[in-house]
Amino acid sequence: MAARTEQLQIRLTPREKTMLKRRARSAGQDVSAYVLSCALPSSTDRFATIIEALKDESNRRFALAELSDALALMAPIEFADAVDPIDVQALSPLLQNYVAAMVEHAARGKGVENPVWTRAVDPLGEPYFATSLTSLRLHLLRTSPTAFRRRNIFIDSSVGARV
Repeated sequence: MAARTEQLQIRLTPREKTMLKRRARSAGQDVSAYVLSCALPSSTDRFATIIEALKDESNRRFALAELSDALALMAPIEFADAVDPIDVQALSPLLQNYVAAMVEHAARGKGVENPVWTRAVDPLGEPYFATSLTSLRLHLLRTSPTAFRRRNIFIDSSVGARV
């Protein structure tokens, strides 16, 4: 971890300061560490939260969008440390493959290696198409990113960059 040499001062009410101290104490941290962990959560924690959200079918689309955004915004230098601890074992095979493909796709775009855990996720036995419209399947077969095609997942990423 880099040495902390900078300071940030904020203005708050005595009540707010008391609340921050109480919350920091409950979290087992000093106030600075607590505020930093809230304002700048670690990538590992963020990905764990996203993976947990994927288990809830009603939030799945939002969680996948959040994962896509998090991967896209990450600098190549921090990528490996952030994605190496991702654990997809509690997800369905489709979601395991979807997350692995997203991570592989992002790794390729950043010019870094895929994390080891993605090799442990076996590709789907049956193709998965992002739409039930059979008329779009040929389009999806052609335009799906390579990482997704290798996993037998066919999606459209031609509109916007989100996969």
